[in-house]
Amino acid sequence: MQVGQRADLGQRPQRPPRLPRRALHGVILLDKPLGLSSNDALQKVKRLFRAEKAGHTGTLDPLATGLLPLCFGAATKFSQVSLDADKRYTATVKLGVVTTTGDAEGEVVSTRDVTPDMVAPDRVAAACATFTGEIDQIPPMHSALKHEGRALYEYAREGVEIERAARRVTIHGIDILRCEDGVLEVDVRCSKGTYIRTLAQDIGEHLGCGAHLIGLRRTGSGGVTLEGAVTLDELTALDEADRDALLQPADVLLSDWPDVLLNEQDATRFLTGLRRRTKLPDAPQVRVYGPHPAAPADAARRVLLGSAHIQGGELIPTRLLSPAEVQGMVLMCRPARAADPAVAP
Repeated sequence: MQVGQRADLGQRPQRPPRLPRRALHGVILLDKPLGLSSNDALQKVKRLFRAEKAGHTGTLDPLATGLLPLCFGAATKFSQVSLDADKRYTATVKLGVVTTTGDAEGEVVSTRDVTPDMVAPDRVAAACATFTGEIDQIPPMHSALKHEGRALYEYAREGVEIERAARRVTIHGIDILRCEDGVLEVDVRCSKGTYIRTLAQDIGEHLGCGAHLIGLRRTGSGGVTLEGAVTLDELTALDEADRDALLQPADVLLSDWPDVLLNEQDATRFLTGLRRRTKLPDAPQVRVYGPHPAAPADAARRVLLGSAHIQGGELIPTRLLSPAEVQGMVLMCRPARAADPAVAP
């Protein structure tokens, strides 16, 4: 090799330049795959969209699949709504086998015969009914609940048992989907913070055979369901334009709230945090819209401004979008749905 020549042999190929992040505003309803944590799923989807800001709406265990709303930009301001919302699951329970964790990841502690009388339809229905309504649950040791800054599952892995206080949760309903060959499958509608593993164990103990959870699929969160959800593989296979077309507006997380449409003048004042007078009845939470600036005056187009509550004839802001976020929503805003919002006088 002559003096002055570059020694390129053995050099690593240069990586292509990283594409810039984008200020996206909206929600992707992800159908989370088995074996992936909620945060891992979030990071993968965030990279696919090149989103500047993103967050998920509550942990879904790696062994669980199903609905995981992911928020981008302005939508992250409403992620707590989904965290606090009621949930719906399809739970698959193995009867007659108890594990250390209450699910399929743990070691088998005991096995018991599942006799025909234990799984008689009326007895299974009675067991499920026992755990319907307000109940107290003791959080499992194999959970992400913190004690002195550490997750309980960390103590459990060290063989340390921490005393846990019972927590009040609400089971709105349990529908039996099937019960055969020692497997019980149920549809559960519950409040936030409900441990379905604990519910499975409790039902098993009530039947007299014990049980553990072998499958869990989240099918609903608040007013959002798996309808319109997309898998990670499907997202990965799309180009950026088609991927962006799947973004839902931020207000999809508020879809089961009443809505209020302000005129242009009141919308401007509302965004500064000012209360507005209204003749609408009291409501603990409403979604608030202003007119879409790009739409004709008589068109049913609107853009989300934030959330509020109504008390004593006043519309009181709770969570507001910034002017930049509203502008971002305008660029991505879709036509309003068929249902007309209530107009605040």
